[in-house]
Amino acid sequence: MSSAIEQTRELFGDEVVTRALSRDVELPYGAGTAVLITLDNGHDHTKPNTFGPGGLLSLGEAIDAAAARTDIVAVAVTGKPFVFAVGADLNGVPRVRTREQAHAIGRLGHDVFRRLGEIDVPTFAFVNGAAMGGGVEVALHCRYRTVSSGVPAFALPETFLGLVPGWGGTYLLPHLIGAEKALKLIIDNPLAQNRTIKGPQVLEMGIADAMFEPADFVEESLRWAARVVNGDVRVERTAVDRGEAWDQAVANARWIVEGKLHGAAPAPVRALDLVAAAKDRTREEGFAAEDEALADLIASDELKAGLYAFDLSQKRARRPKGAPDKSLARKVTKVGVVGAGLMAGQLALLFARRLGVPVVMTDLDQARLDRGVGYVHGEVDKLLAKGRVSGDKANRLRSLVTGSLSYEAFTDADFVIEAVFEEMSVKKSVFAEVEKHVSPEAVLATNTSSLSITEMGADLAHPERLVGFHFFNPVAVLPLLEVVRGERTDDAALATAFVTAKGLKKSAVLVKDAPAFVVNRLLTLFMGEVLAAVEEGTEPEAADRAVAPLGLPMSPLLLLQLVGPAVALHVAETLNAAFPDRFGVSEQLRAMVAAGKNAVYAPDLSIDPEVRAFFTGGDRPSAEPEILNRALEALAREIRLMLDEGVVAEAADIDLCLITGAGWPFHLGGITPYLDRSGVAEKVNGARFHPDGLKAL
Repeated sequence: MSSAIEQTRELFGDEVVTRALSRDVELPYGAGTAVLITLDNGHDHTKPNTFGPGGLLSLGEAIDAAAARTDIVAVAVTGKPFVFAVGADLNGVPRVRTREQAHAIGRLGHDVFRRLGEIDVPTFAFVNGAAMGGGVEVALHCRYRTVSSGVPAFALPETFLGLVPGWGGTYLLPHLIGAEKALKLIIDNPLAQNRTIKGPQVLEMGIADAMFEPADFVEESLRWAARVVNGDVRVERTAVDRGEAWDQAVANARWIVEGKLHGAAPAPVRALDLVAAAKDRTREEGFAAEDEALADLIASDELKAGLYAFDLSQKRARRPKGAPDKSLARKVTKVGVVGAGLMAGQLALLFARRLGVPVVMTDLDQARLDRGVGYVHGEVDKLLAKGRVSGDKANRLRSLVTGSLSYEAFTDADFVIEAVFEEMSVKKSVFAEVEKHVSPEAVLATNTSSLSITEMGADLAHPERLVGFHFFNPVAVLPLLEVVRGERTDDAALATAFVTAKGLKKSAVLVKDAPAFVVNRLLTLFMGEVLAAVEEGTEPEAADRAVAPLGLPMSPLLLLQLVGPAVALHVAETLNAAFPDRFGVSEQLRAMVAAGKNAVYAPDLSIDPEVRAFFTGGDRPSAEPEILNRALEALAREIRLMLDEGVVAEAADIDLCLITGAGWPFHLGGITPYLDRSGVAEKVNGARFHPDGLKAL
């Protein structure tokens, strides 16, 4: 064993080793004996199989033992129940200090996995459960692959974190299914908030050669393997176009990467370079290039940021800081939704789909109510058409969501949420009426984006049961829920809110009752700096482009169009009333709203000429770097104030809010680490947000 490998084993000293457990199986149809290697780290499915140095060496030993035999006809690899393997063990990566250590990690993975493609007998991967990163690459090294129709997630997420698929993925996958399809997994899906595919899609893309049902997946896979060994089944694969189509796929992907990241993240570009070069490289050359890429990226700031962001979304999101003990939560068996507009419809569908409880919507007249319930039923029909729910499930969802013109329908509701006009007097009036009909134990929730929870509940008989429950649009996509505690909110209501959020599969963050809470407060400040530059005379396109180096999912003016100028103005006015010295209100935005403009861009994605007419008047234009610097300094000041005020427990909660509620890029690792790395935090506040560096959560 090389000294570099020994060093990496020390770095991964706390590795939960995924062992490769071998057993002989007699294949049916008289095909002969096969070695079945099962990957198993000794834990249930909540702790998936991963590959650290110990796991890789265990697999290497199992493959070598099988390769030395002359009495077998095949080798197959599968995973423990529900999990194949989800990639590299990332826990030791932050401890890697030298390029030699990073290079050794890449080499070890290649040296082990490649043996699956070099054994004299056929090799099979039986992908029985979740497969990501190195797990996908293990399967790619085998000659044949089967997949379970129940596989919930199959992905190469490396570029999302700041790495590249470094154990064969950038070479083997495009040579198997072509560059265009391969880049969907390597580039497109990771940059689309780490999208994954399921078992049937793995088959459709040509990655798997056969698919079987979960109940008897391994048995059926062994039957299929026996037929391959006997020659009864011949796997025909479509020849990959290694000419112009390959080059065009890479060019298209480069355009997407540049459009989304504007050069802010090196890993996707490095992965594209590897795929582009793989067209003419030998396998050995391709693997060596992956080793070099891993050696460069493992010690990068981008990867440290990506791993921090990953930890936030995977660990802190599951254990919200400050949440009361879940034993205090009340059981939710029925939900009421006040309102029947678009947001109310999204909420009703989410509650019905995730909690499986009756949901009743109310509104002022039958026509509005019918539209709201009809919207939910229509969305269920779309899910059915896409195959995302069964016919029985669709019927059940439709039956769960009903409407009523009276709050009396809330009599037996345990949780009532309002989604009405964002005006304090309207919301207070709604809750005053709702409280007359619900039980004293029912939790009342508001989806307000900026208004005070304490003030909203001031006139209630039981203000202790009112809690903020702020979703982000679109509700089905963005995972964040800001759970807001008013001054009189009790632990039982708060615990119920957090348990309900978990049932809805949302990432809940406890937030103090402060104006606009976290995400809207910071995004309004950020957007306000851009709008201020426009008012001063900067061309709107230039001001909008100024923040492109951050690689945000959308520009400030596009965000303005998404949330709507009227909503943006309301939040800005709320914050201006609370903090007039830090939050201004754009008069141009006010004029747009007064004129009834609800969009910034024309259909051709140029700024609407009527909107452009509002963006005039100033004579002090700013350069783009100056605008970006102003925006970042404003964010650094405001975040420090928010932490001092106790709006959230720690800086990590602000990072989690922006990542899950605003799509803040993983490669930046959250806003506070970025402000530290760029020097802005120290310049503005005199200290970094993370003076001792990023810690594991």
